[in-house]
Amino acid sequence: MATTGNGSHAPRGPLAGVRVVELAGIGPGPFAAMLLADLGADVVRVDRPGGAGLGIDPARDLTNRNKRSVLVDLKAASGPGTVLDLVERADVLIEGYRPGVAERLGVGPDACLARNPQLVYGRMTGWGQDGPLAERAGHDIAYIAVTGALSMIGKPGEPPTVPANLLGDYAGGSLYLVVGVLAALQHARTPGGRGQVVDAAIVDGTAHLTMMIHGMLQAGGWQDRRGSNLLDGGCPFYGSYETADGEYMAVGPLEKRFYAEFTELLGIGETAPDRGDIARWDELRSVVAARFRTRTRTEWTEVFDGSDACVAPVLSLREAPHHPHLAARSTFVEHGALTQPAPAPRFSATPASVHSGPAQPGADTDAVAADWGVPALRTTRKDTTD
Repeated sequence: MATTGNGSHAPRGPLAGVRVVELAGIGPGPFAAMLLADLGADVVRVDRPGGAGLGIDPARDLTNRNKRSVLVDLKAASGPGTVLDLVERADVLIEGYRPGVAERLGVGPDACLARNPQLVYGRMTGWGQDGPLAERAGHDIAYIAVTGALSMIGKPGEPPTVPANLLGDYAGGSLYLVVGVLAALQHARTPGGRGQVVDAAIVDGTAHLTMMIHGMLQAGGWQDRRGSNLLDGGCPFYGSYETADGEYMAVGPLEKRFYAEFTELLGIGETAPDRGDIARWDELRSVVAARFRTRTRTEWTEVFDGSDACVAPVLSLREAPHHPHLAARSTFVEHGALTQPAPAPRFSATPASVHSGPAQPGADTDAVAADWGVPALRTTRKDTTD
């Protein structure tokens, strides 16, 4: 595992020179802003006095790495004006409030774009800025539920399996917000281009992620029920199997040549039921499961090492950084004694890095006030600590 960073905020990465204001929130908004910071943007997080109230130690909140933080009370008389001073000097703003909240605080799109017509105003919500549920509270599980995505995950006859909050918050939310922000930034920087509002809704992004499945469904290649298809656990050669020590191996040799190598190494090449006979899939699953239970995860990992059988050990979060391939690529890095995923993707000419740990609320007020030319930040800080 690589150790990276020197604590400097010197520009680096393909987004060096881009300035981002992040209005502090939770979940997909901070992650999106972190991704922009990882890629070199100067992200200033506007934290509220007292914090977000979630009980997460700011020193270990990795979604705030590579950022800087200032404290501004948006409910104070001087708060909105101070944020608008930052906005005037920014390229991007990201907020994750419910619809209408930013407007009531005086930092909505109209106010911000009036100060900076080239600004890209990124809005991150679960339900979007309009529609019957726009004003409602929600979390990842509800957003992926109504889009049909959750219905595909898990075993038939059992409740759907919750995929942490990766599918909705981060895949359907953060990543789509970043794509939208970068596209809008490109437009704003073209001749005659202007700033605009990016409405990134988790329901929209998650629905978009199911595009291929919808195509297969309409082509008759996907059954609209859980655990009945090639990629949802219904197929005996695309799933996970328990080993002798209670661990698991992930299996995915969909192509025939990979499957042939898989069955040979597993030791069932001559006896396995025909994989093309769906009526025998349960029988095939039982044969595969029985074989995997004869050896430990480590032993099976050694058996399949170097093969094209498309088999891998199922590792825990703590084990993953030590996998030989991930270690060789420095997929995980250590910064400030915190092990964390490295920035992704990678760039040949403008490499990104972890150059600073999680931003501490208000710790960078003086530096940002000087760098961005917003002296009012120092006054605001005094107001929030009196």
